[in-house]
Amino acid sequence: MNEFSNLYTAYAKGQESPLMPLAIQYGDYAHWQRNWLQGAVLDEQLAYWEKQLAGLPMVHALPLDHVRPAVQSFAGAFHISRISKSTYKALIGLCQAQGATLFMGLHAAFSVLLSRYSNEQDIVIGTPVANREQAEVAGLIGFFVNTLVLRSDLSGKPSFQSLLEQSKNMLLDGYAHQQVPFEQIVERLQPERSLSHSPLFQVMLALQNNDEGSLSLPDLNLSLVEGREGESAKYDLTLNVAEGEDALNLGWGYNTALFER
Repeated sequence: MNEFSNLYTAYAKGQESPLMPLAIQYGDYAHWQRNWLQGAVLDEQLAYWEKQLAGLPMVHALPLDHVRPAVQSFAGAFHISRISKSTYKALIGLCQAQGATLFMGLHAAFSVLLSRYSNEQDIVIGTPVANREQAEVAGLIGFFVNTLVLRSDLSGKPSFQSLLEQSKNMLLDGYAHQQVPFEQIVERLQPERSLSHSPLFQVMLALQNNDEGSLSLPDLNLSLVEGREGESAKYDLTLNVAEGEDALNLGWGYNTALFER
């Protein structure tokens, strides 16, 4: 958005592009990744995920409102809720006290919630990562996003502090092995496949905490148009968390073949 605003403003004034030339292109990154992610490096990355995800539950045990169809459908709906400012700030304080990020705290809390509803102790959640580890690719146009599979062990009734520490360590390890594509992990693990659900995980958690930028264009009045979000569901349940000024906004996307509102 910021780049678009700068470009539009410059062109509207008859000026040259104000953006600095990119030092590298997406093709350079793809070339680096292809040459780096092979041999011993790829084997080490895949070995981590193979060990981390060994014996993974085939599908979550959350109670469903409808019998799971034999073939997965992707019709979805959306529900919005909020976490108050006081609870939001208290969670941030708890995370900071343990040297953890907000996402680590959210992951631990969401794992507890899923465990309570499913009566399971092996909780599996997917999450998207930006996968822009190098400073050179921060401003690069291109699709870098990857999917990580997060796993929590709630056996032994851990305290929330110990579960937060577990989430912290597990996520740090996951980030250190985030370059291997999700598809290659599925290929290595060879989970039992089913047309009724997605492989490895069916519940996703995402935190939107990036600066969205501002769209300010000369001689134009702009207004937001609400999108028709939530009419499709890639997973059984997706929790999108967005940081607001005075609360955490929660967007619950769910598969309507499985869940009622």
